[in-house]
Amino acid sequence: MRCLTTLAQLWAIRRIRLRFETEGDGMPESADAVAGIAKTTRVDRLRDEVIALISRLGLKPGDRLSTEAELSELFGVSRPTLREALKLLEQQGILSAVQGQGRFISAEGSLRVERPMTKYESITQVLEGRGFRVSSAVLRVEEGESSEEEADALEVPGGTAVIRLLRIRFGDDRPMVVSANVIVRDALPGPIAYRDWGGSLTGALEAHGHQIRSSVATISAVNLPDDIATAHNLDGLGPWLLVTEVGITREGRRVLFAQDYHRGDEISFSVIRRA
Repeated sequence: MRCLTTLAQLWAIRRIRLRFETEGDGMPESADAVAGIAKTTRVDRLRDEVIALISRLGLKPGDRLSTEAELSELFGVSRPTLREALKLLEQQGILSAVQGQGRFISAEGSLRVERPMTKYESITQVLEGRGFRVSSAVLRVEEGESSEEEADALEVPGGTAVIRLLRIRFGDDRPMVVSANVIVRDALPGPIAYRDWGGSLTGALEAHGHQIRSSVATISAVNLPDDIATAHNLDGLGPWLLVTEVGITREGRRVLFAQDYHRGDEISFSVIRRA
């Protein structure tokens, strides 16, 4: 078992600072919603920063994580907030706590830092987690009524008002993901012409009180639809991994139906299987 617990070793890595401000360009509906979302977002981001630290340190199963005091100082957060984030990591099986000895990287920890399919992430998080510099090209954004397929996925009546968004997400200026998203219209109020559609969609939904906590997803290998491939010079990059998923909020509402085409030669997903 290796023990990497000194601040000197941690500070040898690029200092990680959390961004606690909520992403997006709108506000939740109430002060209570603001406080609840901000707290959850802060803890979730801290959890992700701890995962990033585990990866940068190259910690392996059985290695001991730094102490609460060291991590609290490194990230500039309170001990209670840090404990909440560490508790999430224990619940996810990344860390295991041993009374009187500390927290250790579990046997599954090294797998999970490779962006597992079992963890819900936005496309921005998926690409940034793989070290890409992310940018977007908005191909189309429009309002309309939900189709039968969309209504079924979102569990809304047919003809419900929706927003359809088609984008290419780039990693280091190379096309990585083509995203076709359908959002329940009332989840993102306001004129669509005045919203920045190039940023994080899950962040925008979160800013309006719709924090996606889970999704139902399927993966299949496909070719990019001809109309998209030809029109946007994406021929010859297939096959693509189509991830079709429905984003579900903490309250159980389905607000996002996404069909994301990931480049099969650039992106893969890890899946943990248990007996």
